[in-house]
Amino acid sequence: MLYLERVFESNKKWAEKVNEEDPLFFETLAKLQNPEYLWIGCSDSRVPANEIMGVKPGEVFVHRNIANMVIHTDLNCLSVIQYAIDVLKIKHIIVCGHYDCGGVNAAMDRCSHGLIDNWLRHIKDIYRIHEQELSNLKSVKERNNRLCELNIIEQVRNICDTTIVQDAWDRGQELYIHGWVYYLKDGVLKDLNVSRSSIK
Repeated sequence: MLYLERVFESNKKWAEKVNEEDPLFFETLAKLQNPEYLWIGCSDSRVPANEIMGVKPGEVFVHRNIANMVIHTDLNCLSVIQYAIDVLKIKHIIVCGHYDCGGVNAAMDRCSHGLIDNWLRHIKDIYRIHEQELSNLKSVKERNNRLCELNIIEQVRNICDTTIVQDAWDRGQELYIHGWVYYLKDGVLKDLNVSRSSIK
């Protein structure tokens, strides 16, 4: 319980500091949510979207799950995408994974992890599709890092194939989909150069 009290104390200090720096910050923030970015990232606590992008609260709409997946039957993720595109009119969707991802590691091993194995099945399928390339890599770390990238690329494709994105592009809405990966060791983002839009 003491730990939770510390969280509330930290929150109070943070709010006071923000008010000192910008007395209108919370008043302005409460009136409007107008982000240009939707971040689809991993649930990993070491990968916070706002801090990594260097943006303030209100500037990025966020959805997170294990291993930054976009699965066509995941109504939670699809609802976030639909709301971001149709209501918030965001211009950029970013799928951001990270190297040394626990979900990707779990998908690569041959152990049982319980319920999450059903979720990780999608990453195992990506591994199967790219098995030749991955098996040519020398170390487990190299295979993990490459599978992290391949997973991000696959999720970018999955987003582009949703009816939500296809409908937005058909009506001429400005919308770009990007795939990035994050280095935990140095805090730097890497663009995987797989960005897509309706603009040819």
